[in-house]
Amino acid sequence: MLCCWLFIIKMEIEKRLELIKRNTEEILTEEDLRKLLKDKKTPVVYWGTTPTGKPHVGYFFPMLKIADFLKAGFKVKILLADLHAALDNVSWSILEKHYSYYEKVIPLILGAIGVNTKNLEFIKGSDFQLKPEYMFDVLRMSSFVSAHDANKAASEIVKQGENPRLSGYIYPIMQAIDEQYLNVDVQLGGTDQRKIMVLARENLPKLGYKARVEVMNPLIPGLIGKKMSSSVEKSKIDLLDNEENVRDKIKNAEFVVDNADNGVMGFLKYVIMTIKKDNKEKFVVKRDKKYGGNLTYSDYENIEKDFMNRKLHPLDIKNAVAEEINKLLKIFRDNKKFLDKLAKEAYST
Repeated sequence: MLCCWLFIIKMEIEKRLELIKRNTEEILTEEDLRKLLKDKKTPVVYWGTTPTGKPHVGYFFPMLKIADFLKAGFKVKILLADLHAALDNVSWSILEKHYSYYEKVIPLILGAIGVNTKNLEFIKGSDFQLKPEYMFDVLRMSSFVSAHDANKAASEIVKQGENPRLSGYIYPIMQAIDEQYLNVDVQLGGTDQRKIMVLARENLPKLGYKARVEVMNPLIPGLIGKKMSSSVEKSKIDLLDNEENVRDKIKNAEFVVDNADNGVMGFLKYVIMTIKKDNKEKFVVKRDKKYGGNLTYSDYENIEKDFMNRKLHPLDIKNAVAEEINKLLKIFRDNKKFLDKLAKEAYST
């Protein structure tokens, strides 16, 4: 009976592990994650976002990963890192307005994909990052981390010019310390966070704290260019874009025949098809009967296969993706008047 019970426990761990690994690019380390699942009944993970530019549809991807962690039995903490936004050159005078916008928008993204938020907690960075013990540890870690390493860690995250500000060096140290003061076992972030995550793993033990597990999801390419960016309007779809704007942006997105490495296919793979799979729904590509009629897909791999074999026209994919995005954005349009007011206050200057 004991052997049977242990086998069931092992299978349960593997099931949870596969859910966490879904749509990720790297885990530091998978062995540590497996041990965590074995040793702790309800581990804690956090995902942080800095209230700088306006959130866009790319935020749906980490929210789906948060849903995976919740399904895998984790408690999830979402850090709205307001002080980090100031360190990344958001004016202190409008910091609170940026925070207010994110505070309202992020829950709506979770609502749009039906996430059960029972084990989810929102935390404001400045509520704990200004405490003396936290800042003391920031100073302690700064004595271990070189200016070169801090600059390298921040290079893909913080806006830097020819003469980088000191705030950009503080940013990665604070993000490392956050893992300790949020009392988490895992941090979730994009691959652009890797250098900061490695800095945390290397330096937290020097302060007498444990190294955490770092889980990284790939970045969805922008509609124009390599990265979906809040500061480049054509590269992303804003959560408050109307239906026509969505269709226009998707229609004009970069989309090279025989190359699936683009923002449209990336969003289709990591967001739309993940939602379809979880809801046991199919992705429908609507086509005129003279072109063969509608096509339905249960997985992304077959969509990409048909696209690469030129059985599926790029414009047909774009139209279908635009339709799905407009469905996801309905909740924001239902709250448009309120969100427009918040957005105007935070981003009109």
